Amino acid sequence: MHLTPQHILLAGATGLTGEHLLDRLLNEPTVARVLAPTRRPLAEHPHLKNPVGPLAELLPQLEDRVDVAFCCLGSTIRQAGSQEAFRAVDLELVLDVARRARELGARHFIVISAVGANRTSSIFYNKVKGEMEEALKAMDWPQLTIARPSLLVGPRSEFRLGERLAAAFMRWLPGKYRGIGVCTLARALWRLALEEEDGVRIIESDELRRLGR
Repeated sequence: MHLTPQHILLAGATGLTGEHLLDRLLNEPTVARVLAPTRRPLAEHPHLKNPVGPLAELLPQLEDRVDVAFCCLGSTIRQAGSQEAFRAVDLELVLDVARRARELGARHFIVISAVGANRTSSIFYNKVKGEMEEALKAMDWPQLTIARPSLLVGPRSEFRLGERLAAAFMRWLPGKYRGIGVCTLARALWRLALEEEDGVRIIESDELRRLGR
């Protein structure tokens, strides 16, 4: 069964995936409004509402009703500066977004996690992503979709040599470990928003590539 989301909350609209997803949402004729709080202003659009400031401060001020919420927040330990700062964004802030989205009426929460997410992992990044997934499941969402993309392939505003080298290698890996284009991921996320399938659904990277073709 397909729904037609009209009022959408998008957290992380200035990130690599968020930028592409925002562009797709604003060009969907069925979308009446995208509520996208960001730290820096976005280009104006008649269907965009863009509160500006730190997300943690903006969340309590949001009052618009939403149908579906996308969470594209994500950092790296290097970007964040420490493991504690990474956890504050990739776990705690994600959960804050989910709680506020639920209060605003969203019944479907779509979050970007990562391939290999597992709360028992010995790899800190995968462990935090796994803890985030488990905490979201505990919120008992009517509909929760967890996307687990592999390494994202696409132009970034900052140069990351390690990721570029890894992306070249991961294009040739099999199944869910192969790199995924960011445009492909954005298309897949929108298609998932149209699906009505109650409960928790985990979408691995190979299925995301198929959905985003």
